[in-house]
Amino acid sequence: MGASGNDNPTTGRRDHDNWAKPVERLTVSNAPTGALNLNVTGRRVTSPIQGFGKMWQKTYRVRLGGIELEPAEVIGTWKQHFPEFWPPHNNFYGPITGIAPGEVALLNLAMPGRMKLSTGVLVLYADDESFTLMTPEGHMLAGWITFSAYEDGGETVAQAQVLMRTFDPFYEFGAMMFGHRKEDRFWQHTLRSLATHLGVADPVVETRSVCVDKRRQWSNLRNIRYNSFFKTTAYALRAPARWLGGDGGRSETGS
Repeated sequence: MGASGNDNPTTGRRDHDNWAKPVERLTVSNAPTGALNLNVTGRRVTSPIQGFGKMWQKTYRVRLGGIELEPAEVIGTWKQHFPEFWPPHNNFYGPITGIAPGEVALLNLAMPGRMKLSTGVLVLYADDESFTLMTPEGHMLAGWITFSAYEDGGETVAQAQVLMRTFDPFYEFGAMMFGHRKEDRFWQHTLRSLATHLGVADPVVETRSVCVDKRRQWSNLRNIRYNSFFKTTAYALRAPARWLGGDGGRSETGS
């Protein structure tokens, strides 16, 4: 049912198809070669309600001035090349089918001290002009990240918007120390890379952070038992034993 008032019976169905079907727990059927698959299978997805820290809404946007691309063209390119725009040493292992509702991707993220953090995301929503990723238990953030493109003042704008709380007290402490700055740099790099790929000569990323709720949810203190950094570190420390055991340090599929 559009703004014109015409009753289009297919509109609701198309919108329904853009959402992931409800799932109790995530599964990864086939982990790509080279991906460390931990902390995803068997985990529930989380929203800011399940998080621990203060709630933030962060918006990163870049104007694509000087190029003539429709929002759908920008999103099509962003989906197709999504991992290529991330900072070095951060890997997004998406499914062969691409970024589509209900698909699960593995993430191997760079951490301080040359450590890697293994986690993932669920594609919660995807259409021609936006897509949203949702985090599982143990991820640094509990919430949603929405990538979109739209027209403003005769220009196309690309945007990433995060609504989240840190998942547990450990991540909240890290966010206060350096995590928020690291996250800002991550998405600023991503948007600059996207804009440069699209032909923008000198892209400028606008950043806006708003603390939506200053309270910490102490009722979710025990989230720390799912912490993906701790579990990835423990997995790395057990590597010699796995080599001696003959499995060659292959990635595990469980959580």
